[in-house]
Amino acid sequence: MKKVNVALLQLCSGKNTKNNLAQIEQQIKQLPDSVKLVLTPENALLFSNSKDYHKHAEIQGDGPLQNAIAKMAQRYKVWILVGSMPLISRDSPDQITSSSLVFDDEGVIRARYDKIHMFDVSIDDEQGEYNESSIYQRGERLTVVDTPVGKLGLTICYDLRFPGIFQALREKGAEIISVPAAFTRLTGKAHWEPLLRARAIENQCIILAPAQVGTHDTRRTWGHTMAIDGWGKVLKKNPDAVSALTLNVGVESLHGMREQIRVVKHNRFRPKLTHLIKKVKDKEEL
Repeated sequence: MKKVNVALLQLCSGKNTKNNLAQIEQQIKQLPDSVKLVLTPENALLFSNSKDYHKHAEIQGDGPLQNAIAKMAQRYKVWILVGSMPLISRDSPDQITSSSLVFDDEGVIRARYDKIHMFDVSIDDEQGEYNESSIYQRGERLTVVDTPVGKLGLTICYDLRFPGIFQALREKGAEIISVPAAFTRLTGKAHWEPLLRARAIENQCIILAPAQVGTHDTRRTWGHTMAIDGWGKVLKKNPDAVSALTLNVGVESLHGMREQIRVVKHNRFRPKLTHLIKKVKDKEEL
């Protein structure tokens, strides 16, 4: 059997951060030793409300939630992507961001991404109204980081609906793009898989999408954690179990595909993407 090198955790996170951390560690401790990179969903460490997000927001590199993840990374010798957690804004101590963090297997933070697109929508589900911009400051930086399995571009959930950020990450060298999410059941059933497959095909990247599943107070999430190759094929899927999905990811398969169909070279809007990347280049520090 081929060794696996990536694990996507499907979680049902809630208000209790200790329970959320325990759920993450329980899944990690059962993984094979060959796993090098573990990805968790959006709201992995806290799935709650504005008051709680502000209460638990941490300064990057300091705080009980980050310390707990760093210790897990060290203990189990894996890189860990925290799909999102509340962090104090880099620009204003009075504001917070919804941020992905990448920890290496020594517990050191290698990358941060602040969610750019805020989920401000009105839909016909249990909650009805979502207004992330009333909680978070939107991010302005693109992030690609070297990991043991390839160059990883970072996005979060609602970013999935905006192809431009994925194209920009591909321009910056991304081979794999993470989409940690807490998609609603209503939108997930209709749009989750088609959008993930489209982003993979358009950018000839492997898409890794760990998701929340189940009920979180008034909110219900879709689950369906999945991995998709650069051809748009669903490699593996976990519809509704609170458990880890494991697979072997090899970016070598992308090289031939990118030579055969040169979408980056053929993109007539590429100058606009290049301008976007240049605009944020000075803001890429951790």
